[in-house]
Amino acid sequence: MEDLIRQAINQAVASYTNNQVEIELTYPETNFGDYASNIGLQLGPKIHRNPREVAEEIANDLRLKLADHINHISVAGPGFINFKLNDQNLWSEMLCDNEQPLAGQKIVIEFSDPNPFKILHAGHVYTSIVGNAIANLLAQAGATTYRVNYGGDVGLHVAKTIWAIIDEFKGEYPEKLSNIELNLHSLWLSQLYVKGNNSYQDNPLAKEQIIELNKLIYKIQADNDHDSALAKIYWTTREWSYQSFNEFYDQLNIHFDKTYTESQTAPIGIEMVNQQLAKGVFVKSKGAVVFEGDKYGLHTRVFINSQGLPTYEAKELGLAELKNRDFNYDQSIIITANEQEQYMAVVLKALEQFRPELAKKTVHINHGMLRLSGGRKMSSRLGNTVTANDVLTFAREAAKKINNNADEQIVLAAVKYSMLKQRMGGDIIYDPAESVSIIGNSGPYLQYAYARSQSILAKANSSVPSKPTIDLKVVLNDDERSLVLKLSRFREVLKSARSQLSPNILCAYLYELTQEFNHFYERNRVIDDQRQDLRLFMLKIYSERLKNGLELLGIAALDKV
Repeated sequence: MEDLIRQAINQAVASYTNNQVEIELTYPETNFGDYASNIGLQLGPKIHRNPREVAEEIANDLRLKLADHINHISVAGPGFINFKLNDQNLWSEMLCDNEQPLAGQKIVIEFSDPNPFKILHAGHVYTSIVGNAIANLLAQAGATTYRVNYGGDVGLHVAKTIWAIIDEFKGEYPEKLSNIELNLHSLWLSQLYVKGNNSYQDNPLAKEQIIELNKLIYKIQADNDHDSALAKIYWTTREWSYQSFNEFYDQLNIHFDKTYTESQTAPIGIEMVNQQLAKGVFVKSKGAVVFEGDKYGLHTRVFINSQGLPTYEAKELGLAELKNRDFNYDQSIIITANEQEQYMAVVLKALEQFRPELAKKTVHINHGMLRLSGGRKMSSRLGNTVTANDVLTFAREAAKKINNNADEQIVLAAVKYSMLKQRMGGDIIYDPAESVSIIGNSGPYLQYAYARSQSILAKANSSVPSKPTIDLKVVLNDDERSLVLKLSRFREVLKSARSQLSPNILCAYLYELTQEFNHFYERNRVIDDQRQDLRLFMLKIYSERLKNGLELLGIAALDKV
């Protein structure tokens, strides 16, 4: 219906100006109408006329064009046009199937991206949850989606950890790894990374050794060495990291179609940089190869360092190429923290110089830091990390204390929704107690709302109609109409959430929908009422919308809580 209204307004506007006007529809207070447009305010100044007079003229035109769909069109204020649908069309709008405008498109969504040899921290929880929700929204619209993960299994952070292991063992003794308890693998590696990082910063000899060790680790990969003592330490602890990552993703019910590593992308990135060095895209500077980003208002960054090793930037170029080879995608979405924004801008600008089609198909979105309530920042470099598992533990403890119910699906709903409901871009504040509350805007509350709808439907047994029609003579009462109107907006909400890559839009809608239903149910009997069939069917649609929305957010819709 929104598209129909926009089309009609566009046709009306065409008689006033050849300039394109973007038609915006908003949702006014229900006493004004179902939709509103400020077209009079937009168009009036352009044609040097009174906005309200223009709005009145357009409204007269629209009353003829939309007579079969709109019950009432009025002009308000300095130039707003309000639209109120007739009940039959509003009901039909509620019944419309969800659109699949992305059918046939292949979209790669890269998110989470933890580095092995370091522990998963709280920030990885957020990017994993939001990346999965965005992938769900795109898949719901018909896209073939590929969830991919990327991490650095080579590089200085690896060398720092391996150096600390060798220092701990007083030499290269891979057999000593068997002494580390299985459930401590991830924590042990994280602690040694911190030790190695501190030594790199504070001990010149250790720094020199770590730099040389970094070269050897690249050589282990290049030679496919699995036999030397150093290689055995490397491959064993590398596997420990990926095992711990997969265990955590399993807890979140998140899967990846492919995991890329820097050891895979580095050779491709080096080749790309060297090829473009000869063509002037990159230049040499002090023994390194750099991209002069300052020419484009960005930073100049090193892509191959003076030791001939690729930096993160060169590896990102290799990743873009490798993803395209594997998936031949129509779009590649990359989700990172805000601190990567300028870094990714340089990478994409460099890529644009020689593979413009890949740069054009790439979308980088970023998010703020995840902080516990109180504002504490979480950092993996300082050794005071709040781990990914800590976040779940905090939620379990809060759920048990507040609700006496630490059911895992409810805990996951609490964590996921508390993060997804916040707008991407700014810092994300996580409050365990607030997240598990069954009162207010929370995941457990929405699960409770869904379970309540199922309970009411169960009481009706088999009397829920499959698809009742509305007789043209039947008029919805105000409460029924408000609920149907809210239900009818589900498609537009999904459209907005996926076009803006913003799951928080869906979260806000689901909470508002439950509030609208509660208002309806408090004032209107459903079972054993003369309008039972109509209201049971509305309840069925409400339940389906709520379940669909929760599942898109990666949250289980529970029949009982």
